[in-house]
Amino acid sequence: MVVTVLMSQLMPDTKGKRVAFDIETWQALDQLARSRMMTFQELADEAFRDLMKKHGLPYDTRDAFRRSAAVARKAKPTTPTAKKKPAKRRVR
Repeated sequence: MVVTVLMSQLMPDTKGKRVAFDIETWQALDQLARSRMMTFQELADEAFRDLMKKHGLPYDTRDAFRRSAAVARKAKPTTPTAKKKPAKRRVR
């Protein structure tokens, strides 16, 4: 019995896109996935995450929140600290 399961059935909150590779590229990717004991999807996720980082874009919600918090910390106005005036010397 052959059961066909679509990724959309396994992960309903995902979107899909079909890509085509030449045979040499496909074989190289397949070999890489096997040698790293990863699925093709895991390789693709890693590649797209690296691409987003390269272009300075958040790659997931957690990264977006982290970046937003970092920007907020930098932009937060700080109260100026009062500078102590040097003590005046008494002249005798």
